[in-house]
Amino acid sequence: MIRVQREDFDVGQEINRFSNDKHDIGAVCTFLGLVRDLAGDSIKTMTLDYYPGMTEKELSKIEAEARARWPLTDCVIIHRYGILEPGDRIVMVATASPHRQAAFQSCEFLMDYLKTRAPFWKKEDTGDGEQWVEARASDDVAADRWTENIE
Repeated sequence: MIRVQREDFDVGQEINRFSNDKHDIGAVCTFLGLVRDLAGDSIKTMTLDYYPGMTEKELSKIEAEARARWPLTDCVIIHRYGILEPGDRIVMVATASPHRQAAFQSCEFLMDYLKTRAPFWKKEDTGDGEQWVEARASDDVAADRWTENIE
């Protein structure tokens, strides 16, 4: 399941919906991304923007690739857009599998690919002005390792 939405979500409710009454699941792995305000950054807000239609299509490709690599029982990707404040939830990824290794690896894979392939743009307002967040080389390195580990 993929959802791109402005509104917040309840993590516990999402995990329950994702895993209740499923007896073929041995492991659920989740990642929750939050807007952070590290010392010195003074982030007042973060604005996330995306291209409707194109973003969901790319997220579907990423999810399909994870499902092809690992024996997943289920998968959920929820990504927010709009103006968010420090502490707000941005993204949740959850994977379910009969075994923990597949759940852990697929969840990490999805986040690595979301950071590098999903068409989202972030702009931070620090009070001293707004600036677009640049892509990080470390995110590319993290995603590149999956091209070497095709299972």
